Amino acid sequence: MNVAVPVPYRVTHRREDTDDTVTLTLERPQTPLPRFAPGQFAMLTSYGVGEVPISLAGSAPDGGLVHTLRAVGAVTRALHAVRPGQVVGVRGPFGTGWDVPSAAGRDLVVVAGGIGLAPLRPVVLAALAERSRYGRVAVLVGARTPSDLLYIDELSTWDTIDGVRVDVTVDRPDAAWSGHVGVVTTLIDAATFDPHKSVAFVCGPEVMMRFVAEALVGRGMPAHDVRVSLERNMHCGTAWCGHCQLGPLLVCRDGPVVGYDVAGPLMRVREL
Repeated sequence: MNVAVPVPYRVTHRREDTDDTVTLTLERPQTPLPRFAPGQFAMLTSYGVGEVPISLAGSAPDGGLVHTLRAVGAVTRALHAVRPGQVVGVRGPFGTGWDVPSAAGRDLVVVAGGIGLAPLRPVVLAALAERSRYGRVAVLVGARTPSDLLYIDELSTWDTIDGVRVDVTVDRPDAAWSGHVGVVTTLIDAATFDPHKSVAFVCGPEVMMRFVAEALVGRGMPAHDVRVSLERNMHCGTAWCGHCQLGPLLVCRDGPVVGYDVAGPLMRVREL
């Protein structure tokens, strides 16, 4: 299979999550791409417009792909507008995954900012599918406003599961909001986990990930146990073009998931 050629996937379901965010379910074709691991990404093509990197948000029961995306540019606006029955192109899987199985026997700390919850959803689902393999699961979610929150029903369901705690905060509450207000880092001190026996999975805006990682390290978690998902200007997904270079890393190949012991020093350099 030529990794440079998109494979056509038909859209079977489209759900509007927020004003600018949708979740697309893509049907498994007769000759599907290799299996995606949580944390890996696809290059999604809107034919005639272009392609963008979008992380896996889950798998459909038939083995198809689930992607949640926000309309922020020409390609994502075109993908946002697709309807069931239409076809999009998919290349992948690309990059490193969250490697959830390596955290077996430990507490899991999942910290999401905004649409960063989409790439982290498979982490939670994987942990719940084999609940006995993991310790406590802390899911900390931050959003700009209540209307920007994703997967609200799932968050509520996860919070009812033994050993799982979901905490949500927003930057700007509305009149109906009765929950926590503040940035997501304000949830870390009260979260229940053993910092010396935990693995953290962090995704969101880069500045948010940096402050979250530093807060987790400040609680005693080793930097190599804090995994962040980096985002750079990825064009090819195959480390051919070099557009996603971050210091010595090519994010499409060496990331997007990288330990904070590696990513931290790079994220602190403004010029990179």
